[in-house]
Amino acid sequence: MQQRTELALGAGIIFSLGLVAALLGVQRARLSDTDPRRSIYLSGPSGASGFAEALQRLGIGVQAFRRPIAAFDTSVAPRTLTAFLDPSRALDAREGLTVAGLRTDLLVAGSGAMAALRCLGWEVRPRSSETLTVAAPPGAEARRFPRPRVVLARRASPVAVDSADTEDGAPVRCTAPVAQRMDTLLRTTDGQPLAVRETLGDGRTMTLVADGRLFTNRALRETAAGPFVLGLVARRYTRVIVDEYHHGYDTSRTLSGAALDWTLRSPWGWAVLQLASVGVIALLAAGVRFGPIRSGIERRRRSALEHVRALATALAAARGHDVAVRLIVQGLRRRLSATGRGGPGEIGPWLDGLAPAVRTPAGRAALETLTSVAHRSASAEDVLRSADAVETLWEELTPT
Repeated sequence: MQQRTELALGAGIIFSLGLVAALLGVQRARLSDTDPRRSIYLSGPSGASGFAEALQRLGIGVQAFRRPIAAFDTSVAPRTLTAFLDPSRALDAREGLTVAGLRTDLLVAGSGAMAALRCLGWEVRPRSSETLTVAAPPGAEARRFPRPRVVLARRASPVAVDSADTEDGAPVRCTAPVAQRMDTLLRTTDGQPLAVRETLGDGRTMTLVADGRLFTNRALRETAAGPFVLGLVARRYTRVIVDEYHHGYDTSRTLSGAALDWTLRSPWGWAVLQLASVGVIALLAAGVRFGPIRSGIERRRRSALEHVRALATALAAARGHDVAVRLIVQGLRRRLSATGRGGPGEIGPWLDGLAPAVRTPAGRAALETLTSVAHRSASAEDVLRSADAVETLWEELTPT
């Protein structure tokens, strides 16, 4: 296969893989928009990042709490609100008891926090959204509210017993605190409460919301729920602690686990993973050999003697025998010099100066041959003899 054909085939494969990766990335991004968690880390329609960003623009600090509820520091600063926005992993009975007993103001929303609502004396009950409409509170915007799917209902008994979610099966009993004051903040047109605020005897305030969808990015952007939910916090608190542990954002994971989770959940991480896969496949495709195996061309370096003989033969063919002999001797003179350059002067006296350094009979014979040829007109045979003599002298005079 020709090289151009191989390059075109490889480029086509890489382009096809890149196109598939891009389409999968777009599909993954669309799937990420359907994440139903009410997390302040999510900017999709069902996330709650808009709620957190709006509070920060109002000068209210927002902190994500990513540890179990048992690790919550009860010595929080004044004017601090702790929010449980429709936990994706529903609170169990013990966690509901712990949440209801936190010594801080609470914002509890959604059916995922049912265990905490029971310990506060309330329940979330489903209703048909086709028949329910929200009665706009005084001063609300002219825009509509989302149709509610659930409503709040007061429990008949202040005592709640639940053992279904406990590991040991032991029942968890909690008693709802007595509210000194209760205000209905949002209700349906037929009078069913959707959001209430209770003031307890110890000064704590409990804000209970039936439907966690009021805090979603879509609701804040498209309906009158935005000003309403922001009004639950604004001008009352300076700091909000939002539970993210029950949305899957816990701090117990390793850095590699968090990176892997981000890669699998984020559209950008998914795109990086796909590009890496494309790169690996491209490397594998580039490593495939097309066509038969070609034998390597072995190039051996010529020896100095072979080069000298070839030069002598070429000059002999041009009948430049004297020139050949002179060049051969000058080459030996250049290689033996300390600077690597041939010195000035005639060749004859220089050859005579080599006599003290030549000690072997072969070396003396070679020197005698060069001396005799340098002082007369050379023939083709003299050129070859001079080449052999130069090689003999080079081997003898070269320091080891």
